[in-house]
Amino acid sequence: MSKPLSSQTVFDGPQIDLEDMMAAREKRSFRQRDLLEKYKEQSLLCLTMNIPGPVKTSPALNQAFEEIVTDIRHELTKDTVFDHLLMSDTGWEYYLISSLPPETLKRKTIDIETAKPVGRLMDLDVLSLKDGYVQPISRQDLGFPARQCYICHENAKVCGRSRKHSIEEMRLAIVNLLNQN
Repeated sequence: MSKPLSSQTVFDGPQIDLEDMMAAREKRSFRQRDLLEKYKEQSLLCLTMNIPGPVKTSPALNQAFEEIVTDIRHELTKDTVFDHLLMSDTGWEYYLISSLPPETLKRKTIDIETAKPVGRLMDLDVLSLKDGYVQPISRQDLGFPARQCYICHENAKVCGRSRKHSIEEMRLAIVNLLNQN
């Protein structure tokens, strides 16, 4: 049995700032649009991680991300048109173009993200292009409840926007999820 992870080991990686994250988010948005325009009538899965604070990558976080990518590739192999894995200090990004309708793809990603504890750390966005606009498919669009905070089990977006939990609280919860995996 391996030694349990700690905050020091999980968050031992390069530090980035808000400007880096904003630039990465903008590039991701352009990449998403470009892929959807290139692969018309297809669905796009964009996978990133929800990691608070200035460290977005480390060996432990990378391993969790790679594990979910492996699960996605296994589950969606026959429906994959294109996939690409991108790594930077601002975090991993995985793009998959699927022949599945967006609603079906979103259901499959919900199954993948709920199958393992580390799935809670993943952001599996399913997008399509409708009338020239990038359209996300949410869990609620399909009748699923909103994602729960991994600390207090309230709506995760509400907790995030209100900054209800400290970065240290969130980091400890992340370490616990990684150790459960």
